[in-house]
Amino acid sequence: MRNVDLARDHLKRARARLRALDVLFEAESWPDVVRESQEVVELSLKGMLRAHGVEPPRVHDVSDVMNENADRLPEEIRRNLPELTAISKRLRLSRELAFYGAEDLTPSDFYSREDAQSALESARHVVELVILHVR
Repeated sequence: MRNVDLARDHLKRARARLRALDVLFEAESWPDVVRESQEVVELSLKGMLRAHGVEPPRVHDVSDVMNENADRLPEEIRRNLPELTAISKRLRLSRELAFYGAEDLTPSDFYSREDAQSALESARHVVELVILHVR
């Protein structure tokens, strides 16, 4: 099934969240930048998969699905697949920790400006690559 309207909606929402990331970054809310960056990446990649006839699973990291369906994806995405999947996996690992923390970890003490900057740049990069392939 190919729901292009849903794919476009995913990208529209990812782009809106990118703008919100700037506000979170200015507020120096580093764990929130990391968490929301993951959601931007997830929405973007799921939108791209849908646009190319792949139903994404209801998981936060779709890198395995992207690799399994690489032949259905545009050439530019295939060329960048190792980078896209690495970004997805890396940010997925921080999703819950950045939001909830742990008994021995407070997110605001754990995540740094550099972590937030890296996550934000990754999210922007993914959106820039994917947006060209969701029409």
